[in-house]
Amino acid sequence: MPGSRETRDVVVVGSGPNGLAAAVTMARAGLGVLLLEAETTVGGGARTLDLGLGEGLVHDVCSAVHPLATASPFLSAFDLPARGVELVAPELSYAHPLDGARAGLAWRDLERTVAGLGADGGAWRRTFGPLVRDAEAVVGATLGDMRSIPSQLRSPQGMRGAVAFGLRTLVEGTALWSLPFAGEVAPAMLAGVAGHAIAPLPALAPAGVALMLGTLAHTTGWRIPVGGSQAIADALVADLRAHGGEVRTGVRVRSWRELPRARSYLLDTSTAVAAEIWGERLPPAVARRLTRAPRGGAAAKVDFVLDGPVPWAVPDVGRAFTVHVGGTRAEVAAAEADVARGVLPERPVVLLSDPSVADPGRARDGRRPLWTYAHVPAGSTVDPTEHVIRQIERFAPGFRDVVVRSRGIPAARMVEHNLNLVDGDIAGGAVTMGRVLRGPTGRWDPYGLGVPGVYLCSSSTPPAPGVHGMNGFHAARRALRQRFGLPVPSLSP
Repeated sequence: MPGSRETRDVVVVGSGPNGLAAAVTMARAGLGVLLLEAETTVGGGARTLDLGLGEGLVHDVCSAVHPLATASPFLSAFDLPARGVELVAPELSYAHPLDGARAGLAWRDLERTVAGLGADGGAWRRTFGPLVRDAEAVVGATLGDMRSIPSQLRSPQGMRGAVAFGLRTLVEGTALWSLPFAGEVAPAMLAGVAGHAIAPLPALAPAGVALMLGTLAHTTGWRIPVGGSQAIADALVADLRAHGGEVRTGVRVRSWRELPRARSYLLDTSTAVAAEIWGERLPPAVARRLTRAPRGGAAAKVDFVLDGPVPWAVPDVGRAFTVHVGGTRAEVAAAEADVARGVLPERPVVLLSDPSVADPGRARDGRRPLWTYAHVPAGSTVDPTEHVIRQIERFAPGFRDVVVRSRGIPAARMVEHNLNLVDGDIAGGAVTMGRVLRGPTGRWDPYGLGVPGVYLCSSSTPPAPGVHGMNGFHAARRALRQRFGLPVPSLSP
């Protein structure tokens, strides 16, 4: 355990993508950085581990698909491919199966997607065409700190893209969402992507998520790192160490008294853990907000080992690395409403990723890993395995027959492998516009915790959850300016 006589420029608590982004940014500015991680492996939500389910098989323990691996301003500047991380973008970004052997297919080629949607193809083009044209503005509008105008929007083209994104969010995020489309497939596709927020639908924040991720599906693609998500974390750790940073694992911090002296502390933790660590030093209003921050819906995980591909009723669905399993938009909305009410849906929304589709090396001796999440109420103690199998079987008859092994983790136990996932809340709090705009403390600075030099940099802060590093990068920028008077360093290799 660190001793109080140590002195560092910066201490970062938590090695998820945001903690690593903050640590890398501070170390590249020439500061001495110590990174502390409670688990024995680094990466937080971007880890890949051998779960003992099959010889040579590894599973992503949280995130598996990475639409922002090259689109995020932080990761774009960091340049993962230049650091040896091979990112694969499947031709089919995602699929959404429906009853009756139907499916929505979101190809990277927008026009190919439009062609497959029949009468609703034109509406899909009108929805995403302007966003694809100004994709950088869409990313800028959604991944900024919500306190300044991102560089991507400081041009007529950028403003045009931001306006187009805002107008479509107002449609998709309100009762107007029924207007653009006549059939079932296109609305279901949008609802499936909005489901990444695990929030009631329709609502503005999940609509923004759907439109941003949907735009990337038709531009940079939904990428996966060859070998698993750990490749992203490992690249960040390597750069941190190359710039003098130190990483210590197996260190659970419970109080600020356990931390070395430092000029700045950045916490990639849940709001509850941040409140626990800084306790009585926090302003009372900040402490109340941190401890009472509303949680969102939860994820319960099921990892599978299969002896063959998923037998989808629509074979093209098997070409997608990511599949949203939930049925029609009405069914997705009903399931998410159940989750928000604390009721376990009979047919939960399931997010499925089949890594071997795009990364054949993940399979071993005819066996392949399969990654799934089911959306459930926060704190649910129910093993989700049977619910997930039934929901997949609905669209892939015979799925149960290709399952060799499985391991289900109830939402209540997700915290056992990541302290940030309290009650299975993988988003760091409820995904609402209030949370996105105000942040967890209600202060103008959504990262500062009211203690000089102490910043929250986790997914609980703006802009949004996800493996993009922007929460950590925004917090680090503030710390550099406020505590050290330093500019933001170059992130390029």
